[in-house]
Amino acid sequence: MNRTPLSRTLTRPSRVLSTVLAFAVLAVAAIAIVAPFLWIFRGAISASDAELYQLPPTLLPSEATFSNFGKVFEQVPYGRFILNSLIVAGSITAAQLITCSTAGYAFARLQFPGRGIAFALVIGSLMIPLQVTIVPLFLVMSKLGLTNTLWALILPGVFSAFGIFLLRQHFLSLPRELEEAARIDGAGHVRTFFQVILPLSGPALATLGILTFTYWWNDLLMPLVMIRDVENQTLPVGLVLLAGRFSTGSLGTIAAGITLAIIPVLIVFIVAQRWIVQSIASSGLKL
Repeated sequence: MNRTPLSRTLTRPSRVLSTVLAFAVLAVAAIAIVAPFLWIFRGAISASDAELYQLPPTLLPSEATFSNFGKVFEQVPYGRFILNSLIVAGSITAAQLITCSTAGYAFARLQFPGRGIAFALVIGSLMIPLQVTIVPLFLVMSKLGLTNTLWALILPGVFSAFGIFLLRQHFLSLPRELEEAARIDGAGHVRTFFQVILPLSGPALATLGILTFTYWWNDLLMPLVMIRDVENQTLPVGLVLLAGRFSTGSLGTIAAGITLAIIPVLIVFIVAQRWIVQSIASSGLKL
């Protein structure tokens, strides 16, 4: 009877040590993740590009200025780039929330011939990189006359195999008793989906929306291939234009452009990080 308190006392130092080590590892990881963002912001407010080449790097510039942010809009149509990125990323996000949620519910709850084969094909498509399909996509968009328009960026992103898998796993985690109760009340699949399933799927939908928006906000390959005119380009291509054809652009101006590009996504992640963790945990995914 007296061994339990003694064993707890003996193991307390080890628990404290493990806690300290865990916090130390997390602190080092946090510094490694945050340091590049701090360096970019430090470059954005630096008056001299030469300071950015100093080794070891300094934390604060000798002369701070915010003129680099104004130069971003002077050198390229940065406002237009932001608008195009918002249109592309926002449209694809809204479309995927509709298509992935309906397809995920069908794979999770409905019984139909060929369901297993169809889902296997969806999962198999995750192993095909975008670079393999970029040429066929360009040819299709060219035949449709959509190249050099934002539709050439939006249409290929309407469906997402990852989004279907993510929401299917979430729908499988919901109790079937809720749907059975809805059917007893006379609800069909459509009414059950909209009035029972979707209201319980806020975290999963928010996670898919955030991941989708971030991916297409940062996408560089598709705009480079599909778009010719500068006014139709998106934000990542605008950052490349800031660097110049021979990479002779000002580092301070480039850093200011990057800072403006990451602030919206960073705010979204900070606000919704709890939903991301909750949804990933319930879906069984491991990051």
